Amino acid sequence: MLLSKGCEIELYTGHPDGRIVGLSDQIVRDLTGFVREPDSRNVEYTTAPFTGYDRLLCALVRPRQRLRQYLATLGDYTLMPGSTLSLGDTARFFRSDPDNPYHSYIEQTYHTTVVTASVHINIGIADPEQLMRACRLIRLEAPLYLALSASSPFLDGQPTGSHSSRWRVFPQTPAHVPLFSSHQHFIQWTEEQLVLGTMQNVRHLWVSVRPNGDRRPYTLNRLELRICDLVSNPISLLAIVALLEARLIQMLEDPQLDPLTQSDLTPDQMLTLTAANEQAIARHSLGATVHHWQDGRELTAAAWIEELYSQLLPVAKHHSFGCFLSPLHKILSQGNEAQQWLQQYEQGLMPPQILQGAIERMAHGEQELQDKLCIEMAA
Repeated sequence: MLLSKGCEIELYTGHPDGRIVGLSDQIVRDLTGFVREPDSRNVEYTTAPFTGYDRLLCALVRPRQRLRQYLATLGDYTLMPGSTLSLGDTARFFRSDPDNPYHSYIEQTYHTTVVTASVHINIGIADPEQLMRACRLIRLEAPLYLALSASSPFLDGQPTGSHSSRWRVFPQTPAHVPLFSSHQHFIQWTEEQLVLGTMQNVRHLWVSVRPNGDRRPYTLNRLELRICDLVSNPISLLAIVALLEARLIQMLEDPQLDPLTQSDLTPDQMLTLTAANEQAIARHSLGATVHHWQDGRELTAAAWIEELYSQLLPVAKHHSFGCFLSPLHKILSQGNEAQQWLQQYEQGLMPPQILQGAIERMAHGEQELQDKLCIEMAA
């Protein structure tokens, strides 16, 4: 049986030349289904949870098409690929809601390090103890999803030396988040953080993976993977979602698949190793040298993903979504978006030219999917 899945998509708005312009106050005022972020230059929409990939694909594409049509009524505006302020301006914070005290805290504490666009993937798991086991496993493998999705090699018009500049600068909060051994552990820890002030509210848990639900930390129903950069291509995004779902199905079918019992390392050692993996992958994505949580062995991120792919393709095929997993091969062979942009940069193109080409490809790809797939589904 397939798991329910949905995505939270953050997008920048701006001009076709790559200049980012804050429009979220107008978008949220005039369009249903969109919410503002603290900085007005990006806006967010969330898909409903679906079990089928075809419906999730159209749920990803249709809001963007609505948003593009609306932006055209405001002027020469479009949607931007990438997860950082690729062409600036990181010196200023453009408040979307000046009267929101939580937004004030975010601006004053983190400034523009949080002005990023990303994808959060939510997978439904109703049993809280299974959910905690899922969070333990995926937290240690989350860097691999960053490797596939990296799309932020530029900041303020310059290469940063990282494939995911977003994850290099994003403030993970609180500073130390343990591997939760049980639902009760998560409840007690969260209550402690709120008392200590290391979390301002139950949403203020900014880590690669977290349990989520309608009344956190008590009522939980899904795993939220927060590490991914914005994936412009919906087909590529579905492949990443499929990898995550297949891994979770494999885990649910194998009660022994738990880092707390299957690793030679202690929980703190696994977290230290994973933090190093995240930073290595933020710099070099698929080409990064990382260490496996089971025994600390060294391998590349791409090799680890290939290992998982070979394990999980039979799982995906058995549950009839193998075709949605297969586009991972294209990412592994041609590189993620950051690698493709950096290759263009090495060939002599400047960041504005690279972004302009990416903006056109993003719009064209969405229109093709809308015309070929989503209209047929609606009919």
